[in-house]
Amino acid sequence: MAFMDDISVVDPETSEAILNEEKRIRDGVELIPSENFVSKAVLQALGTVFTNKYSEGYPQKRYYGGNQVVDVVETLAIERAKKLFGAEHVNVQPYSGSPANQAVFFALLELGDPFLGFDLNAGGHLTHGSPVNFSGRFYKCAQYTVDKETELLDYDVIMKLAKEAKPRMILSGLTAYPRKLDFKAFREICDEVGAYHWADIAHIAGLCATGVHQNPMPYCDVVTTTTHKTLRGPRGAMIMCSIKDRLDPNGKKNMAQKIDGAVFPGLQGGPHNHVNAAKAVAFREALQPDFKRYCQQIVKNAKVLADTMMGKGLELVTGGTDNHLMVIKLVNKGLTGKGKEVQTALQEAEITVNKNTIPYEPSSPFNPSGIRLGTPAVTTRGMKESEMKVIGECIARVIDNVNDKEAIARARKDILELCRGFPLYPGMGILK
Repeated sequence: MAFMDDISVVDPETSEAILNEEKRIRDGVELIPSENFVSKAVLQALGTVFTNKYSEGYPQKRYYGGNQVVDVVETLAIERAKKLFGAEHVNVQPYSGSPANQAVFFALLELGDPFLGFDLNAGGHLTHGSPVNFSGRFYKCAQYTVDKETELLDYDVIMKLAKEAKPRMILSGLTAYPRKLDFKAFREICDEVGAYHWADIAHIAGLCATGVHQNPMPYCDVVTTTTHKTLRGPRGAMIMCSIKDRLDPNGKKNMAQKIDGAVFPGLQGGPHNHVNAAKAVAFREALQPDFKRYCQQIVKNAKVLADTMMGKGLELVTGGTDNHLMVIKLVNKGLTGKGKEVQTALQEAEITVNKNTIPYEPSSPFNPSGIRLGTPAVTTRGMKESEMKVIGECIARVIDNVNDKEAIARARKDILELCRGFPLYPGMGILK
């Protein structure tokens, strides 16, 4: 076995798994809202010799030699991200979204400090203060939630909670909230109680960068995001500052210094240079006019998908969507606590979603009563409103017949036929 042999020779088992994954994504619709399909150029950057280089530190300030080319590509990623979001400072080194969020806690708070985060069951993320996560275990979290009737955020209620909790930091962001966020309102709440405002836009970053959703940068001290999801880049993250020279309460380190120090050497070693190269490529793609049209289509598709499912008798959290995602409530179908079973049935029909809690979940996170789905990946494949109607009808058919193998098989046939018209990575020599 030679060092330069193809993966099919070196490791046939892993090679087969890759081919099977290619078949899976080709033959089905990917509706998990945190997933997307990167471009050929991003894939090429990920598979380069940059994976071999170790680069502790930052451009022009490394602890290893031989980083002159790495400095170029990391600087490209930084400058493009700054232009995309209007940020004064960007750190592209975080490995993923949760480590990026951990770095913000590490930079701005001391252990045990109070902060205000979004309840996981209502649409927040684990790192927004869940008691099973570091954010809820090591810091004092008060959590805001949605109104029980409307299932929408009430900013007057959040203001009242902030005055009671006196947080040092307030977190705005979402992972399963299907409506737009008012970052300006969060800024006003933060100013009222003297707290940092941190926005986690991991899900909506592409929408924010293109003006399809409000950009939080003018209203925040710090913004985190993953670089996949609606931004359609590699799996990774970054941290951005709107005012890099804002000093801490002691008048010492500015915001940029605090963030950079928290990432390295505070929490991480050397960055993943091949991923940063792919981030640079994705950010350049996101700066092109076509990317705004893509993000606009994501939202158009989401609205049609939501309307189609509601027209077939499915109930959605908040009664619809303003962004890229929606959450189906299974309660009115007699499927309370059956999210896992519904997820499995949809998977058999080649429809990939994830089980999810709903606001004021009547069951448990392990057996939730909701299904979360979104449109970034199917939009990347070129699907539009008419395809969303087909997908919505298939989803409703499966949910109405969750134990009927024949009904699921019919839905699968419709999905396979739909997907044949939207090939993935054509002409690349994969997905055979």
